Amino acid sequence: MDRLDLRILDQLQHDASLTNQALAERVGLSPSACLKRVRRLKEQGVIQREVAILTPEALGANLHMVVEVTMTRDDKALYGRFIKQMEAAPEVTQCYQVTGEVDFVLIVSVPDMQCYDRFCDRVLDASDGVHKFRTLISRKRTKFETRLPLGD
Repeated sequence: MDRLDLRILDQLQHDASLTNQALAERVGLSPSACLKRVRRLKEQGVIQREVAILTPEALGANLHMVVEVTMTRDDKALYGRFIKQMEAAPEVTQCYQVTGEVDFVLIVSVPDMQCYDRFCDRVLDASDGVHKFRTLISRKRTKFETRLPLGD
């Protein structure tokens, strides 16, 4: 991956709706050369997908929870089942297997506390491998960024 690829990726992280013509102009390439590079980056899996980022407040009340999960034991199969459960739960927007005192950190987004309680009952309390979990309720989201740092 060269500097032009990185410039393309930086522009697309900022605005994936750019036309190929506009993208080519911004990175200093011909439209055909730019399109070839974008296609290659997609084929290589560098560009995973293009999405719309929604404003939660525009959709009504929305709570963001950080949930620390401790499993009953260190077990690869148990962790695998838990990960599949988290992938299937629409409330879980991010799931990280971590080191330290807890095993997983989840980011959970729900409209209200009643929905969070139902999520806990349906997913966390129902999982045989969860020993305990701790919920941190976000009072205010001060930074949310989807861009990855690409260096200089």
